[in-house]
This record gives sequence, structure tokens and C-alpha cells, in this order.
Amino acid sequence: MMDGNQRANIKVGALVEIVQKHHQRSGELTEGFVKRILTKSPNHPHGIKVMLDTKEVGRVKNIIEE
Repeated sequence: MMDGNQRANIKVGALVEIVQKHHQRSGELTEGFVKRILTKSPNHPHGIKVMLDTKEVGRVKNIIEE
């Protein structure tokens, strides 16, 4: 699995696991496809923030390789 802290690793349409703001304590992951990359900087220590095609927003924890 690739690192979700590097913006260059994340592509629109990629299958990822994100943690949503209200799930940060439990660490519950949500799986989905990236619709938009919201973080502008090239990296972020807590994960790049993305919007999934389901409109859910969170920080990428894992990038699932096909």
C-alpha cells in the first residue's frame, strides 16, 4: 500500500481508505474512489484531504492498488 501523506501518490479515480473527521478517534476507515483532491500542499503529516465520489471528505490513510 502506498503512503497517503504524499499528494503525488493520489490520483483522481484511485481507490483509497480515508478517515473522516468524526471517525478520527475510533480510526474507522471509509473506502471509496477519489473525486477531488482538496489538499494543495505536496504532503501532509495526517494524510492528504480528499473528497470521495460519495461526497464524503477525509484524509487518506491507505491507497489500495488494483
